[in-house]
Amino acid sequence: MPPPCSACGPTCLPCSTGCSDAPLPAVEPVTAPRQPNQLRRWLLWAALVAVVCALVGTAMVLARRFQENRVQAQLDEETTALVSDIRAGLYRNIQTLQSLPNPLAQPDVWDSTAADMLLQRREMVSLAWHNLAFAPKIERVSPYMVGSGHIRSAADRLPDIALACTSARRLSGAVYAPSHFRHFGDGQGMELMEMCLPSLYQGNLVGYLVVTYALPGMLTELTDRMAVRGRGVSLTELDGTRLAISSSRPGGQTFVTEQVLELPGHAMKLRLDSPRDRLDISQWGATALVAGMSALLLVLMIMLGRDMRRRQRAEWALAEALAFRKAMEDSLVTGLRARDLAGRITYVNPAFCQMVGLRAADLLGSGPPAPYWPPDLADEYQRRQAIRLAGQLLPKEGFESVFRRPDGTCFPVLIIEAPLIDADGTQTGWMSAILDLTEQHRIEAVSRASQDRLQATARLASVGEMASLLSHELNQPLSAISSYATGAMNLLTHAHDTDQATQLADVAGAMTHIRAQADRAARVIRSVGDFVRRKQQPGELAREQVSAPQLFQAILPLLTLQASREHIHIELDTPPDCPDTLCDRTMVEQVLLNLARNGMQAMADGHPAATSGLRTLTLSAHLQTTPEGKKQVAFAVTDHGAGLPDEVVANLFTPFFTTKAEGMGLGLSLCRTVIEQHGGTLTHTPAQPFGTTFRFTLPAAHP
Repeated sequence: MPPPCSACGPTCLPCSTGCSDAPLPAVEPVTAPRQPNQLRRWLLWAALVAVVCALVGTAMVLARRFQENRVQAQLDEETTALVSDIRAGLYRNIQTLQSLPNPLAQPDVWDSTAADMLLQRREMVSLAWHNLAFAPKIERVSPYMVGSGHIRSAADRLPDIALACTSARRLSGAVYAPSHFRHFGDGQGMELMEMCLPSLYQGNLVGYLVVTYALPGMLTELTDRMAVRGRGVSLTELDGTRLAISSSRPGGQTFVTEQVLELPGHAMKLRLDSPRDRLDISQWGATALVAGMSALLLVLMIMLGRDMRRRQRAEWALAEALAFRKAMEDSLVTGLRARDLAGRITYVNPAFCQMVGLRAADLLGSGPPAPYWPPDLADEYQRRQAIRLAGQLLPKEGFESVFRRPDGTCFPVLIIEAPLIDADGTQTGWMSAILDLTEQHRIEAVSRASQDRLQATARLASVGEMASLLSHELNQPLSAISSYATGAMNLLTHAHDTDQATQLADVAGAMTHIRAQADRAARVIRSVGDFVRRKQQPGELAREQVSAPQLFQAILPLLTLQASREHIHIELDTPPDCPDTLCDRTMVEQVLLNLARNGMQAMADGHPAATSGLRTLTLSAHLQTTPEGKKQVAFAVTDHGAGLPDEVVANLFTPFFTTKAEGMGLGLSLCRTVIEQHGGTLTHTPAQPFGTTFRFTLPAAHP
């Protein structure tokens, strides 16, 4: 061995010192120690592998335990179901036994019925009827039992049977005696159990029905065969002593579950054995499981990232929708208000705050009475809200109310409310839309004032048209007054030629005629003046109770002027049973006057009425009852003119439409408006043999 070099020492290796006095082939290789960082890296990998192995092992153990627990839980459920099946089968047997005839009254029938029952119920080995002394009187053995003589009642079982029957008599129901093993000989035997059921005849206890059950038969006949296939099912004592078994126990490892079968007078356990399946997971299976879990984790991370992106897009869309809804609610002129079921305000929009003059912070959370309620109406609003919150139906068209601002000014509003339903379909409160009706009421007042002015203008136009007729009508009473006055002057001038008494009588008669003619002229002038002067206040309907004859007599002096000139006869038709009507007298008189004058103008010269001689204008009124039982007064104005052409009927009630050269076209339009304001309708139909009848209805006044 060559000597070591002076630079490297005895453990010389090829190094960077450049030593040349130790040739390479003569140097012995020596293992150098690992670097600390490399060792730490290996330790970390080893720890990671150990952790992974531990996780895989833990997963396998947990999977095994989970499978075992699941199988055990399923087995427990099946055992409970088997116990329930046995109880149900025994209960059905009891119901069938109670339907057996009484053996004392019908022994043959009882015997045949018992034989049929034993033929159908394989779990029963015998049926016996005992008297009150517990001695068997009638007994029938199942035909499926070989060596039936061994099944009949044994004297050693009478004490247990008597004890069970005593308990059954006390409980008024079936009681089971403890099970016992009965030897049949030749090493054969079976576990049996008696059940005692009281036997009644005409409501009195006459004996006991004793049924002997075979425990193996109970397992095979009263359980589900599919549930126990490939499993071991058995009945044991409470201490675990096996009484009966239906099938052999499976070999190897098994799952075992027990359930107590409690019967009146006796209790047992039902045991179910199920084979334990092996959980064989090989090395490659574990690797595949880990790889699959890793791939699944990667897929889950990708899906989670995609879900987060979708969530971000959904949140962005939701934020935009909320911003749009907020901008839309802020731009509304309709007030929005939300309240919970207790009546507290949960939401208001800026329009509502501006409407009531309060901030949202002052309104949110406030309950009844609300800060915008007028103090004098708070009690009424409180009652109305209590009715609404009780769940009663609200009108779809809304209702009007009055709100109050902090400065004390009140303004009318229209409130439309609807239930507030959440995403689950549960009502959480009420949503209200509030409209300020101040401007609408102002426009309606202006409209009513304009309509009143139009009606006054129409009356003045009617009076203007009748001015020429007044002169003709007043000439007659004035001429008569002049004649009577001249005669009276003549009588006074020639007073010496006649007797004084006769003279005074003649003068008195002349003065009477003068006064009558003066009154006639005054009535004509007064009727026209009253018709022009009478008018209603803007926005008011001066309703009063008026009879139909009073309405006709009010316009009759005005109609007589035109009727006498046109040689038209006016007829009034009002039956005695016609009730009074509740209406605005001036407006209804104007309607009747317009319709009557139109009818007389339709019967002018050149129309069929002029040649036929049928120149009659009929004004009638009679009682009418609606289908709802309401009473009305139906008015009719009938003329016998030329009738209405089709082109006129289409535009009859159109404002400013007229067929008269001097007409304004507002008469029939105003008439229909007046009748509709009173809640009636204005219609027209052809009259017979010719002409037109205009009809309208007014509400009857309550007596």
